Amino acid sequence: MKQRETLSNTVDLEFTRSIEEIGDEHIGTSDQTPLREDAFEMDDDLKMELIEKHFREIMNVLGLDLSDDSLRGTPKRVAKMYIKEIFSGLDPRNKPVVKLFENKYKYKEMLVEKDITFFSNCEHHFVPIYGKAHVAYISNGNVIGLSKINRIVQYFAKRPQVQERLTMQIGNELKELLGTDDIAVIIDAHHMCVSSRGIQDVSSSTVTSFYGGKFETDEQTRAEFMKYLSL
Repeated sequence: MKQRETLSNTVDLEFTRSIEEIGDEHIGTSDQTPLREDAFEMDDDLKMELIEKHFREIMNVLGLDLSDDSLRGTPKRVAKMYIKEIFSGLDPRNKPVVKLFENKYKYKEMLVEKDITFFSNCEHHFVPIYGKAHVAYISNGNVIGLSKINRIVQYFAKRPQVQERLTMQIGNELKELLGTDDIAVIIDAHHMCVSSRGIQDVSSSTVTSFYGGKFETDEQTRAEFMKYLSL
């Protein structure tokens, strides 16, 4: 029995060490959001009920007085916010319905949608990531409604994220939808896990990029994209 407890404690200690070693590093296991196979077996109402219950316990542990008028409804508000708002991008049912249109104008140059404001949350600390996304594509015969680009960015942002994965998810989704490799995505974002805790650096931002097709292989095409971002 004592040997089993010692082994268990050793495993727990090694697990804790591995988490501490990872620390604030922006790593990820793949370009797919880590989800269990049963992630959507529970309906939203039950999810909100359970989150409300557990968040109330967190507040109790922190010593907050839940009988106070200002705090009484907080667990319920947090639960609704998690499911219906800031993590709504986890649910594939909320994925934007995108309709493509034939490129009847025969427009062959790049289209750039820049300064798309987004809000996400760091999956390491569950605090906000916010910034701008810049997206470009060159039509391969079809075009997409401009607002749909914004909606795609928002959909993938509304889940626990790391910025590298978010950038790749947006780029790969647009490649698949538009049927072209000629896609570029740049994200410039601020991480509250950097500015509000830890090092508490409020001035730095993180930039990530995704380049496909001509944006990856042709320096002139990439330079044109970068030029538009500075306008």
